[in-house]
Amino acid sequence: MKTLYIKQHIMALSEKFTISNAQDEVVYFAQGSFMKIPKTFTIENENHKEVAFITKKMLSLFPTFEVEVGGKQVAVIRKEFSLFKAKYQIEGQGLQVEGNWWDMDFEVRKDGHVIGEVHKQWFKVRDTYEIQIADEAYELILVAIVLAIDRVKASENAASNTASF
Repeated sequence: MKTLYIKQHIMALSEKFTISNAQDEVVYFAQGSFMKIPKTFTIENENHKEVAFITKKMLSLFPTFEVEVGGKQVAVIRKEFSLFKAKYQIEGQGLQVEGNWWDMDFEVRKDGHVIGEVHKQWFKVRDTYEIQIADEAYELILVAIVLAIDRVKASENAASNTASF
């Protein structure tokens, strides 16, 4: 099983992440757009070649992200209406997600088999997510799922902090 760690950069104008392997070698870089509509994320390999692209759809009732790998749309990540806990739907690839989205502790399954697990590492200076990948064919989709949900959570936290003043 392959393990990746997504670490958010602190003090960056746009959202920047470094994705490293278990040996702490950088395998991907991810960067969110700054002041751009629609919000986008670019995922690059260690040679800074774009390998995936995530776009937040503008006109949707709930946050929706389209994931492209190799210039082709491979998945749509959509937050669904839920009263008590966050719920997301992953369209394309036949993926199902089970677990606790809010605490970033969940499994991604295909045909009943676990292809990946995501766990947020607590008590870190910056947000850090551990992805355990059982099927490397879904590596970039798993990274995209984490980035999209992190973006939704950051937007909701910012909105609730603003509303509390």
